Amino acid sequence: MFTLVRRVTALCALGATLAACGTASAPHSAHPGPNPSSASASASRPPTLVPGPGGLTPVFTNGPRTQGKTVALTFDADMTADQGPRAAAGEHFDNPALIATLRSLKVPATVFMTGRWADQYPAEARSLGNDPLFEVANHSYSHYAFTGDCYGLPTVGDDTMRTDVERAYTAIRKAGVPRPMPYFRFPGGCYDQRALRALSGLGVTAVQWDVVSGDAFATDADAVTRQVLDGVKPGSVVVMHCTRSAAPTTEQVVRTVVPELRKRGFRFVKVSELIGETGGHR
Repeated sequence: MFTLVRRVTALCALGATLAACGTASAPHSAHPGPNPSSASASASRPPTLVPGPGGLTPVFTNGPRTQGKTVALTFDADMTADQGPRAAAGEHFDNPALIATLRSLKVPATVFMTGRWADQYPAEARSLGNDPLFEVANHSYSHYAFTGDCYGLPTVGDDTMRTDVERAYTAIRKAGVPRPMPYFRFPGGCYDQRALRALSGLGVTAVQWDVVSGDAFATDADAVTRQVLDGVKPGSVVVMHCTRSAAPTTEQVVRTVVPELRKRGFRFVKVSELIGETGGHR
């Protein structure tokens, strides 16, 4: 199982060569997510985890196991900085059919979007960002790794990590997402203390997962479905993708997984709700 998880996580990380998913002032403040201008706006800010010692960026993996059968489906939009020519040649890094299925099944979800994806698909990013069923979070601008030895991904330098995250927020807002969430997912899921320290002060919570779907590059939807259903526990965060080119089975998987988990008593929520249940502060 470890080998499978590592392989799938590696494939997820290979958005530098094969990408993932489908969907306003620059974030120069300490909090790159919502920038409330009133007390009422401040009260509605999404929950985040308390920073670690010295302000270290906190990391969230899953919600409480004992506060009800909730599960968050998350979808990575991994388009990288150098994949424009492939998109221009007809490769699809989005998946409108998957988003339509989530809407028809009324499944809330969190989309971790690279800034490059938002640049390529602004209408879809805007649609996601203005639909209360979804929340849009940050997956870096370039989908380059924040550590060395991260499945062959190019790396972001220590002095540009923070800039890369801020650039992604700028691109996402420019595409029309009015309130991107203060959540960040490391490309490839790779991070270390140095990376967490580099993002200190941005006000973001780093979001990982506890269930690897295995949808990246998968051709057997049944196998992906079994892996998700076998892995989900109360409070789980499931990592999936929403690209037609690199995760062609995901829409079919969602059509099977959603009714089955509902039959088992699970309720689908966004990452923000799980963080709130964990004891996130506003």
